[in-house]
Amino acid sequence: MVEVVKLGIKRPVTRPLLPDPEPREVKYTFISVDDHLVEPPHTFEGRLPAKLQERAPRVVETAEGHEVWQFEGKPYFQVGFMCVAGRPREDHRVEPARFDEIRPGCFKIEDRIKDMDIGGIWASVNFPSGVTGFGGTLFSETKDRELGLACVRAWNDWLFEEWHQAYPDRIVPLGITYLADPEKGAEEIRRNAKRGFTAVTMPEQPHRIGYPSVFDDYWEPIIRACAETETVLNLHVGSSGFAEMPAGAPMLELGATLFGPMALSACAEWLWSGWAVRYPTLKIAMSEGGIGWVAMLIDRVDNLMSRSGYGTGWLDKNCSPSDTLRRNFWFCMIDDPSTISTRGVIGVENILFESDYPHGDGTWPDTQQVIDDVLGTLPVEEIRKITHENAARLYRHPLPEVCIP
Repeated sequence: MVEVVKLGIKRPVTRPLLPDPEPREVKYTFISVDDHLVEPPHTFEGRLPAKLQERAPRVVETAEGHEVWQFEGKPYFQVGFMCVAGRPREDHRVEPARFDEIRPGCFKIEDRIKDMDIGGIWASVNFPSGVTGFGGTLFSETKDRELGLACVRAWNDWLFEEWHQAYPDRIVPLGITYLADPEKGAEEIRRNAKRGFTAVTMPEQPHRIGYPSVFDDYWEPIIRACAETETVLNLHVGSSGFAEMPAGAPMLELGATLFGPMALSACAEWLWSGWAVRYPTLKIAMSEGGIGWVAMLIDRVDNLMSRSGYGTGWLDKNCSPSDTLRRNFWFCMIDDPSTISTRGVIGVENILFESDYPHGDGTWPDTQQVIDDVLGTLPVEEIRKITHENAARLYRHPLPEVCIP
């Protein structure tokens, strides 16, 4: 029986979903390194220990007709810009109230694969959203640590068993981990790596949401687990919240504008934290941050090391900060048409592409055309690297027998 609760929040009126678009011409084999899913209502059913199952996150229906996630007595709504794909543009800022008001590819794997085929996406890295948060942070905030860890494990089990295993060549398995106890978090990364996970996500600036900063040894077990299992650490911009807003600022507009500067700040913090020096095999992907700021960061740290004298605290005398960026970091672009010219400074091998389905920044279903507009005039070997070869190598993910171009 569906639980009905009353929140007193009027349900918004939305237009019907748009018809399926025609499949786009596939000009490029494409691995999208940043897409999102919406957890379906049954995500946690039967996946927690019996004594905790009744406390698992669940979808409830409100007296006003909303379908919302509820966890520890608190409701979690879908966010309008989380589920833009397939919705009329007039509704892009309207919060969807029910699952049937968002495209089923957001939360049903068979429909996701169909949408990937429509948009010309061979494989996809999927970040959580909804009740979980981009960085999988919600379950690390529970007072009952046993419950929080059980929810993390349940989410990973659902992602692997239902979302990845159904189409293992199409879905890159990315997990979440437990942040309130890094030893337990490391155990979860290792558990996942043994069954085929190649990626994990955590908040890019944890100090902004109450955890120790990346300069703290608190994170050593998680970093070491990632390095030793070759698990890519994906730092999604915005998983620690929007940038700080001056009073009166338009939160959505300014917050979305500042994704690039936020990525620069987070990347600089992780670089100077020294984790990549201590663990030279660590792989870090700066998700949804673009590439426009990367060459500037490289120029800046080169200046610190060669002229200003401000870089004397760098820990590795054999590998400079800029070389460490090229060795340990990858950068994810949605379009960046005016800064793809900096790829030689960044390193073509370090650039990845994303579609950001089904978000407001997303390019679906016209991702193939966006790729062509941005990369179409580059040398073919560079196009191959940016569209699929770099991602396949980083995430150890299979490619189709025949790749284009």
